[in-house]
Amino acid sequence: QVQLVESGGGLVSPGGSLSLSCAASGSFLSISAMGWYRQAPGKEREFVARIITRGGPNYGDSVKGRVTISRDNAKNTVYLQMNSLKPEDTAVYYCKAEVAAGASIVEVWGQGTLVTVFS
Repeated sequence: QVQLVESGGGLVSPGGSLSLSCAASGSFLSISAMGWYRQAPGKEREFVARIITRGGPNYGDSVKGRVTISRDNAKNTVYLQMNSLKPEDTAVYYCKAEVAAGASIVEVWGQGTLVTVFS
């Protein structure tokens, strides 16, 4: 069983920066990818960024150029550096891990961390 623990959310002014982290723990064979999604009040969950174990990142259109995802495979931790934050970035940010389980991939979600951008 895999647990994800996110941290780093909080309050920030427009134009500011924030860094999120998500650490995976528990018993698992391997994690093929980790990523971040977000959900603003009244809206559907939105893709933010994803990074695979041996490959490059990809980003959602709404954050491209303003966020950077990175991963420490040895620590099973993924990070999200967010810059030039806007009020519309306000959301609960969720970490997701794609965990190898035999021949299939199981998606595991964190509990979410709130990011609020306000002036």
